[in-house]
Amino acid sequence: PAALLLRGPLKLGMSKVTQVDFPPRELVSYTKETQTPTQTHHKDEEEEAPPHELTEEEKQQILHSEEFVTFFDHSSRIVERALSEQVDVFFDYSGRDLQDKEGESQAGAKLSLNRQFADERWSKHRVVTCLDWSPQYPELLAASYSSNEDAPHEPDGVALVWNMKYKKTTPEYVFHCQSAVMSAVFAQFHPNLVVGGTYSGQIVLWDNRSNKRTPVQRTPLSASAHTHPVYCVNVVGTQNAHNLISISTDGKMCSWSLDMLTTPQDSLELMFKQSKSVAVTSMSFPLGDVNNFVVGSEDGSVYTACRHGSKAGISEMFEGHHGPITGLDCHTAAGPVDFSHLFVTSSFDWTVKLWSTKNNKPLYSFEDNSDYVYDVMWSPTHPALFACVDGVGHLDLWNLNNETEVPTASVTVEGNPALNRVRWAHSGREVAVGDSEGRVHIYDVGEVRMLSWTRFVLTLTEINENREDVEELAAQRLAA
Repeated sequence: PAALLLRGPLKLGMSKVTQVDFPPRELVSYTKETQTPTQTHHKDEEEEAPPHELTEEEKQQILHSEEFVTFFDHSSRIVERALSEQVDVFFDYSGRDLQDKEGESQAGAKLSLNRQFADERWSKHRVVTCLDWSPQYPELLAASYSSNEDAPHEPDGVALVWNMKYKKTTPEYVFHCQSAVMSAVFAQFHPNLVVGGTYSGQIVLWDNRSNKRTPVQRTPLSASAHTHPVYCVNVVGTQNAHNLISISTDGKMCSWSLDMLTTPQDSLELMFKQSKSVAVTSMSFPLGDVNNFVVGSEDGSVYTACRHGSKAGISEMFEGHHGPITGLDCHTAAGPVDFSHLFVTSSFDWTVKLWSTKNNKPLYSFEDNSDYVYDVMWSPTHPALFACVDGVGHLDLWNLNNETEVPTASVTVEGNPALNRVRWAHSGREVAVGDSEGRVHIYDVGEVRMLSWTRFVLTLTEINENREDVEELAAQRLAA
């Protein structure tokens, strides 16, 4: 009590008390039988009325309605993906749900087979004529095919869109037309459109938003358009100002608006020295250029040309090949050094040649192949790397910073089919090749050592010096 007096008078106050009830620990005993908690289901007080039974006529009306066909086409594609996937399959490739997707990193050997694409009905007994990766969706690859002589009742022209993202073995989209498709590209700035150039000369336009597998637009077979095979189609320009460029084997070049393919906006006859028509087999535009371009021809010559201005048409001829040009590609890897003047060509003469628009003779000739070389393409990311394919199933990678006599990496496709087309993915981590049996093979490219761009400058200097030495020696022999 004395201690309480020393503390002074006591003050009473209110205090909030929270009551917590801790339930006793539950003892669970496990037996051999599975213990499953039971749940009590409460029936709704009011039972739902039974659904209305449709008549046969109503069923048929729904089954043939545009809304149902669209729903079924879209849903069946998703279900087909979902059958073998554990990832998000609700992805729309028509452009309505465009999202930025970064390609997944690939590692491993220099060239390792990732997967193959083929379809028993649509690609078997057809030749792969062209390949193109989607600029919007990096996992989508378009492949065009020639006619199937063993199936006269099937369409002559076929284009399939394959999907690298999912394990399903069927095409994402199937398109066809009345003439063999010789070239096909995704329409830049239009993720839903695929453009095809045909053997008849018609250019066709497919739309994956449509329920039709046939073209939604096509050019006329008339004198104002193409009447010869179209091996070259490309969409060039910017988001707000772009055109479809096409060239047929008679040397006619047309510029089109994708909104209206009834008549070309512009046309140009590609002739050398106003007398010789150029039978164009391949075309390429330098990086960032929509006016100047390079074409390869059936006679083995290469030509530079421009679309507009007082000098529209062929400007220079480059000689060096001894057979038709089968593939051509301008240098497109962007970096601190401008190599846009470089291009590579492949030919029936078993060689690949390196050129510069600054010199009308080849800088170098790569002569490791023992058959027709059908296509060639620069890496989109590495300044000194290109890929080529030949008639005996070889896919070769050449890294000019390492070696110019033999390929840096090489692989042979099983069965040694002729490989007609090669196409790098935009990431530079995969390369696709198409063969003469209708199959598309995707290879992972191992990490290429990214030597400096200045190293490639030194490589080109050495190549030029060697070429000049060879030319000087040849001149001395002629003089003697």
